[in-house]
Amino acid sequence: MKKMMFGAALIAAAMVPQAKADTLLGLYVGGDYWAAQTDGALGTSSDMQSFNFEDKEYGSYYAALEHPIPLVPNVKLKYTQLELAADANLNTSFGFGDKVFKVNSTVTGDSDLSHVDYVLYYEIFDNDLVSIDLGLSAKQFDGYVAVKGDQQGSNFGEESVDFNGFIPMAYGAVQFGLPFTGLSAFAEGQLLAIGDSKIQDYQVGVAWEFIDNMAVDVAIKAGYRAMLLELDDVDDIYTDIDVDGVFAGLQIHF
Repeated sequence: MKKMMFGAALIAAAMVPQAKADTLLGLYVGGDYWAAQTDGALGTSSDMQSFNFEDKEYGSYYAALEHPIPLVPNVKLKYTQLELAADANLNTSFGFGDKVFKVNSTVTGDSDLSHVDYVLYYEIFDNDLVSIDLGLSAKQFDGYVAVKGDQQGSNFGEESVDFNGFIPMAYGAVQFGLPFTGLSAFAEGQLLAIGDSKIQDYQVGVAWEFIDNMAVDVAIKAGYRAMLLELDDVDDIYTDIDVDGVFAGLQIHF
């Protein structure tokens, strides 16, 4: 439901008439398809359990508004779907929430770590050859982590822990253009390192702007995205998860 609502909001925003000149106002909307592999462990204490995660495909959608007002940052919103499914064969007992799953049993994991990024940034440098953005962001999580035991026996049952809140991060982006071709290379990332918690979310790739006129610019993108979620007692959740893979997407600039 959150994914559908966010996608609808982006489509509605794209339909609002905008001035083409970036010196007045610029609106960017886009979406990416991310084919990702996941490795790692999770739990409700530092004694985490490693899981075998399924390879899955996710959607990511964003909108950014840029303006020429001095000292006022530009704004970007980005939604990333991240619903993980996994299983594990327990070599030791595993305590999750209020339940202890016994050794030599099989458990399944179901986690929703989908989130929205709120980004405030400044264009430090911007021309047809080089563009550099720097700012601050916050990841808002509103999901859960659940573990389910065997369908019968002493491990029968499920324990679920809600996970929500804002995590502040540093933000940066850079793009290099090749004049008169519509081709460019880009990198974008967010970073947090506080105590034993660390989050990295970055992507690198290439883009080709195949439509460029006074009304709209349209570009296709492709590249690699990686996310590291090392959470240490954040809302009673511990994770050590790596998600990475190739992505492809479309961006529209009004």
